[in-house]
Amino acid sequence: METPFPSFEPNGPNDEARGPRLREIPLRLIVPNMITVLAICAGLSGVRLAFENRFELAVAMVLVAAFLDGIDGRVARLMKATSKFGAQMDSLADIVNFGVAPALVLYAFVLDQARSLGWIAALIYVIAAGLRLARFNVMAEREVKASWQSEYFVGVPAPAGAMLVLLPMYLGLLGLAPDRLVAVVSSAYTVLIAFLLVSRLPVWSGKSENRVRRDLVLPVILFVVLYVATLMSFTWETMVITAVGYLLSLPFGARKWQKKYGDWPLHPDHPVPVEDGLPEDKK
Repeated sequence: METPFPSFEPNGPNDEARGPRLREIPLRLIVPNMITVLAICAGLSGVRLAFENRFELAVAMVLVAAFLDGIDGRVARLMKATSKFGAQMDSLADIVNFGVAPALVLYAFVLDQARSLGWIAALIYVIAAGLRLARFNVMAEREVKASWQSEYFVGVPAPAGAMLVLLPMYLGLLGLAPDRLVAVVSSAYTVLIAFLLVSRLPVWSGKSENRVRRDLVLPVILFVVLYVATLMSFTWETMVITAVGYLLSLPFGARKWQKKYGDWPLHPDHPVPVEDGLPEDKK
């Protein structure tokens, strides 16, 4: 009598014809992908909460999604669980958490008051976030990188863009009425953030500053504790200060890049390393 599920011998004569067998995967390889999936769930849940007019929870979920999406790669490296599948998964999650979710939440809160103008602004932001992430992936995969890429981003990174574009919501949750005028101004602000995402503005990444002077350890710890405490107690005031402070820091980062590398503009498509501020063919 034939069985519906024939048993295969592990080393039978037809083993090669059946293709590679399934093998067990260590749990540590799954953990980063689980974090990525949770980030997607948080971002999409934020969209649902926004359409239910539960805006405080919606913003919180989008920020949680951005946080989870920001740590999954680091967790993978710490656990030595990096993989091509995880990298592709993380890339797909980024467009949801840093592009689609913030835009839809902001549209539900205030941009819809501007009618078509607000929707166009939301579309422009999502497209800009997608272009920004695609450019980042292309630059990260290159074998030959410019020397400044270890210190600076080309344009505002997508996680920071998601935090910045929600500034009108922070102000609205502090009492600013989302009327038509505010919606028009918010639409223009959304387009501005979209432009910063795809611009060639050098934005200091902080990647090179992986050490802290011994005498600054305690002040840094106290500052982090103070920031977290104010974030928990005065959430929206702290987010407003954070967003405005980040925007004000952008010219200083660009000025620092100019002093170090000269006046040669950032060209993300140029694969040749930059030394002393000049391309290789102009030394």
